[in-house]
Amino acid sequence: MIDYVRQLGGEPLGTDDPLAGGAAVAVWSLDTRLDVVGGLPVAEAARVLDAAELEQAGRRLRPADRHRYVASHIGLRLLLGDRLGLAPAEVVLVREDCPGCGGPHGRPAVAGGGVHFSLSHSGDVAYVALAPVPVGVDIEEVPGAQAVTDVLGALHPTETAELTALSEADRRVALARVWARKEACLKGIGTGIGLGLVEPYVGAGPSPAPVPEWLLTDLPCPPAYAAALAVRA
Repeated sequence: MIDYVRQLGGEPLGTDDPLAGGAAVAVWSLDTRLDVVGGLPVAEAARVLDAAELEQAGRRLRPADRHRYVASHIGLRLLLGDRLGLAPAEVVLVREDCPGCGGPHGRPAVAGGGVHFSLSHSGDVAYVALAPVPVGVDIEEVPGAQAVTDVLGALHPTETAELTALSEADRRVALARVWARKEACLKGIGTGIGLGLVEPYVGAGPSPAPVPEWLLTDLPCPPAYAAALAVRA
């Protein structure tokens, strides 16, 4: 489904877009501490992001959190614009209807279509996935012991049993895998975690469990993180 994760850095994008022709899935990673993303300074975000994104950035109280949000959204707009032949500021982002309640808070999308996308950021890393079909991507830092305790009982019973059978250190790593896999699927579906974490069952082992109607795979990622990609079959 995907061979590698491309790196988006400070330099402008090249011309070797792996989505040329709309036939492939591509995932990009980004260090959200960068001051320049794809040739665009993070300090000049107001020239690129829309009003809703700038409002969301302003709600981040910590400067580092605002910087991470802005950098990741500049990267998203650069990649979408490159794919669609638009300037980053010309990309219009909307929300699809929620598949659960029909409200306007489903998957983020590009107005008019042309490409599906998903954005995730955790710690200092962001991942962006682009695809010709619905897609979800997620990256998670390996959690602390307390986070494992808090979420363990909210998962699918089989995942809870798989995690409980592991040592504490292995359990933390495995939970990051479970969370990334589950979030990737739920982002692709468009419901998020609002309906709970029981379904879909994704497994806590080294390889994800099959998920009906979705192609789920783990992604390469930095140490102390887990990442996953879900693509509509």
